[in-house]
Amino acid sequence: MTVQLGTNIYRGNETPILLKDQDRLRHMYMLGKTGVGKSTVFQNMCLQDILNHRGVCFIDPHGESISWILKRIPKSHMENVILFDPSDAENPFGLNLLEASEERERDFLVAQVIEIFYKIFDPEKTGVIGPQFEHWLRSAALTVMAGPEGGSLLEIPKLFIDKRFELKKRQYVKDPMVQDFWQKQMASTSDFHKSEMLNYFTSKFGHFLNNRLMRNIIGQRKSSFSFEKILDGEKVLLVDLSKGKLGDMNAQMLGLILVAKLQAAVLKRSAVPAEKRYPFYLYVDEFQNMVTDAFASMLSESRKYGLGVHLTNQYFAQLPVKMQEAVLGNVGTLMAFEIGAEDAESLSKEFYPLKKQDFVDLPKYNFFIKLLIDGKTSNPFSGVSLPPVAEGSDNVHSIKLLNSLAYGLPAPLVEEEIADFMK
Repeated sequence: MTVQLGTNIYRGNETPILLKDQDRLRHMYMLGKTGVGKSTVFQNMCLQDILNHRGVCFIDPHGESISWILKRIPKSHMENVILFDPSDAENPFGLNLLEASEERERDFLVAQVIEIFYKIFDPEKTGVIGPQFEHWLRSAALTVMAGPEGGSLLEIPKLFIDKRFELKKRQYVKDPMVQDFWQKQMASTSDFHKSEMLNYFTSKFGHFLNNRLMRNIIGQRKSSFSFEKILDGEKVLLVDLSKGKLGDMNAQMLGLILVAKLQAAVLKRSAVPAEKRYPFYLYVDEFQNMVTDAFASMLSESRKYGLGVHLTNQYFAQLPVKMQEAVLGNVGTLMAFEIGAEDAESLSKEFYPLKKQDFVDLPKYNFFIKLLIDGKTSNPFSGVSLPPVAEGSDNVHSIKLLNSLAYGLPAPLVEEEIADFMK
């Protein structure tokens, strides 16, 4: 099966540009300025996937692509759609980063917690988040996850300010290193030094603890949907992380949690026979804000687990060097719309014999592409994206209502439950 990316026009002949399913598992990266047509390509591809009953996740930091897709989902596909809109304050979904069903998943998610805090508060690793913060965070995360009911990010700061709560959670800890953290290190730390570190530590949680919208989402112990079930079916997860409705930091935090949860679910596919690892396709716009270093390393491995990743952003310098290397080293299909002179200089080497000016002068909706065909990368050629598909349904309200009922919980009930297990 294939998905159409656009059309090649050469000497008056039009040829569809098709990407095969197996080649998609080697991933796709798209670069281009704002407004040149990148979102149109992803929207059309994602809609084709939905209509062809493929499993899909689309993470949109603006909300416009999600709105576009929703208006084109036929009634027959409505029940497969999970619409995660965090701005719905009345019926919040749960998204618990610390929810794990096995030891390997727990260890992976704890590592992701640390990476996420680096990504948000210290992306250049200047020392804002350091070894001591890591140690506290790792020990605290493992502590709140140890009990039969599990725990959430909200419970981590409370461990350090409520002795009764700390002892309640510690009774389930079996890890000797975590036990030593509480019984030896914390017990022997003076109140003065503990207080100094505590203010520094808990301040990183304040933004999310004091925001009702975020508290009601990441504070729930049980996530509203399972990535394992989404991966193994024909489910469509549409994530509206509109920065205008959520704020930059909240949108980034939720995006990072979602990608981490997806990664954990993908890694668990190692226990699934290869023939049952159904292909699943992830689309991430402005992906530089949504992924950690662990995601970069995973690009080289996710193909064998059946995950095809589609990434896009505006300019290459937005990516850390490690991520740039991971993208160019592991992505099979590379696509470029109009870009700036600096990016054109870099990509002209990848797209030889094209010149820098070829990229700078590209008209809107036109692109150059190096397409993976049966595992081999083609020479670069030009293309034009497909026109947007016309609206074909009026099911948006019904989809939102179905999702609120199936996956959301009334906000007063969520707040009551959070308050109860935070006692």
